[in-house]
Amino acid sequence: MQLIHGGDWAGYRAEFGHDALDFSANVSPLGLPEGVADAIRSALSIADRYPDPLCRDLRAKLSQHEGVPAEHILCGNGAADLIFRLVWAKKPKKALVTAPTFAEYASALETVDCTVERWFLQETNDFAVTDALCSAIDESIDMVFLCQPNNPTGQLTPLPLVEKILRRCTECGALLVLDECFLDFLPDHAEKTAKPLLDSGDLFILKAFTKLYGMAGVRLGYCLCADTALLEQIRVVGQPWGVSSLAQAAGLAALDETAYVERVRSLIAEQRPLLAEGLRALGLRVIEGAANYLLFQGPETLGNALRPRGVVLRSCANYPGLNGSWYRTAVRTAPENEQLLCILSEVLR
Repeated sequence: MQLIHGGDWAGYRAEFGHDALDFSANVSPLGLPEGVADAIRSALSIADRYPDPLCRDLRAKLSQHEGVPAEHILCGNGAADLIFRLVWAKKPKKALVTAPTFAEYASALETVDCTVERWFLQETNDFAVTDALCSAIDESIDMVFLCQPNNPTGQLTPLPLVEKILRRCTECGALLVLDECFLDFLPDHAEKTAKPLLDSGDLFILKAFTKLYGMAGVRLGYCLCADTALLEQIRVVGQPWGVSSLAQAAGLAALDETAYVERVRSLIAEQRPLLAEGLRALGLRVIEGAANYLLFQGPETLGNALRPRGVVLRSCANYPGLNGSWYRTAVRTAPENEQLLCILSEVLR
């Protein structure tokens, strides 16, 4: 089976017999918060019960955290779960995605035989989304996916442009699906979010605990949408117990981890420019992004050369709009980033 995402630690362990220094998955480099681990252990006492299918306590706390009514929130088994359920509920005939971007948008759309139109971002302007995207949205488009910041480029679309895209979607009867799963890594995330636009158009915002809280193995995501009828459609197309009791407990605890979140944000803000500078010093082209990862270009043999040395990057060869010379690397702790640069310098000699 050919996997399309990074983070395949199990495959690496099966091949080499030990774990890698994994830069292929964009999760918090500080690991699972201790308070979340404690909450999961405590929730084991109720693991014999069915979980709350409506995630009532978690949605109530998310409502306070996000400043959005609880009835405008739906939780799922990770953001990917909600992407697929949204598509199954709406069954769009034609959708627009940027390229390159997160693969699960197209994967979900293809399950309902939706025609996927790709708007190719231009390397000449560092793969930034521009006003020209609006020209690709017309009455034939049912759904538009936009990743904010984009995965794998790290490019952040300015909020005024997001608002312009939303207006165009509303004019054409299209739903704008805005993926903000990486946005909370930014210190100024509150100024960049499209949440204030939820009542002004056909907008669906995706978020997840996966990245910021290092909870990839827990599987917990949620969406924000003012269209409660749509949220009900999405709820009924999935299984009723999609979010486990352990995941709900983890989410409740994670929302209290404010000091942990600030440490993560400060670390990424400090380390991203240092890692980018180090990569450029090795002669690699780096796209200047805003996320907790960097897109860079190097020899197509680089990924395979690093694996036996214990380092895994995310090859971008399977991203439409990129090729095997592009790689995505997570921004991790200073010692890990320095180790990556040291091994890269040896391989690139």
